[in-house]
Amino acid sequence: MFKYFPHTEGDIKAMLNTCGMSSLDDLYSDIPQELQFKREYALPDAMSEIEVRKFFDELGAKNQPLKCMIGAGCYDHYSPAVVKSIVERSEFLTSYTPYQAEISQGTLQYIFEYQSMMAELTGMEVSNASMYDGCTATAEAMMMACAASRKRNKVLISATVNPVVTRVVETYAKYHGVQVVTIDERDGVTDKADFEAKVAADDVAGVIVSAPNFYGIVEDYTGWADTCHKHKTLFIINSVASALGVLKTPGEWGADIAVGDGQSLGIPMNFGGPFVGYMCTSKKLIRKMPGRIVGQTHDLDGKRTFVLTLQAREQHIRREKATSNICSNESLMALYITVYLALMGKQGLKEVNQLSYSGAHYLADRLTDNPHFTMRYPGKPFLNEFAVRVDDDIDALQRQLREAQGVQFGLKIAPDTLLLCVTETISKQDIDNVVEMCNHVIEREEIENE
Repeated sequence: MFKYFPHTEGDIKAMLNTCGMSSLDDLYSDIPQELQFKREYALPDAMSEIEVRKFFDELGAKNQPLKCMIGAGCYDHYSPAVVKSIVERSEFLTSYTPYQAEISQGTLQYIFEYQSMMAELTGMEVSNASMYDGCTATAEAMMMACAASRKRNKVLISATVNPVVTRVVETYAKYHGVQVVTIDERDGVTDKADFEAKVAADDVAGVIVSAPNFYGIVEDYTGWADTCHKHKTLFIINSVASALGVLKTPGEWGADIAVGDGQSLGIPMNFGGPFVGYMCTSKKLIRKMPGRIVGQTHDLDGKRTFVLTLQAREQHIRREKATSNICSNESLMALYITVYLALMGKQGLKEVNQLSYSGAHYLADRLTDNPHFTMRYPGKPFLNEFAVRVDDDIDALQRQLREAQGVQFGLKIAPDTLLLCVTETISKQDIDNVVEMCNHVIEREEIENE
């Protein structure tokens, strides 16, 4: 009788009596009247399966698919069709949380492979089993630095870190008693002199920087790790995962902790999620790292097996010794990028970045042929993202490109500045069409203004 509604009227009455209330209205009485939904729900009548499919097809047809030239932490990289097929295999795709290794070998295997690949990609010694996203992974790294230093509760973060990441770090810090201090930027990169002055106080637990940074610039961190370690401070680098296929790794920079988002490793943008955070570190910090670590061993028959070897959260160790209370990981997304990396290999990942690099630099060159577009940070090295100043109405330009060509043309990060990104999904013809449209719009407005 109550197939889809598990609570009977009697159940509801019993629960309300336990709460000392007589009706559901009493239960929600604390919610202001102006915030309460008073209308009938817009639910259609019952439909057959054919009608339901038709309904959703018509609903989906209202979406306007756009070619994405936005980066800023979310990248439209192509994912080979075979990835989805492998991910859906029953050995791997499961909602089961691997507490009991003997009945979740498929899950433990891909976590082990994920950890191995991420450690190699970042140039670090160990990786955990993934985290919620790049923002929270960075915040967890901040807490990890404070836990490792014991007596310090100050963390420095560069002004060139993605502001979304910075806001999450600051939120975590507020409720964990951590002081977050910004390192100034100069000409689009972190001010090294300001960093050295602030870390010299010998009260900093960790320093957080980005590679590439929010403006797409590849910063030079030569000597930064040495400066941090001289003052007993941990060096933390937040990186776009895909970019590490061609750029110097956090390990090569001497970082103590490498964090970031793995979405760029083939995960579709999915309207903004779910994504997957990664965290890698050195062996000496392994017991301060939140999450799980999966290891490899052999069973009684000598067969290769996988086991959970470390779970550094308060459920498994004394609460005062736990760095974090993180209890889960983005396991499906970790599986996704594990399959992606296995298929692409080192050469494939390198080619993806080479195509993205070529496209972004071609776009920058074509745009700046028009005097209405100038590089915000000329001469600074970039991979596939760059900031450009626009001497025109940016909002109108973006709107016309959406309507005329189905292109989302960058992210407006200042009244006169766009952050643009190119991946391998954007062709040379796409770029030529965009540039021609930009030139046409600007020329038309100049004529109208005369």
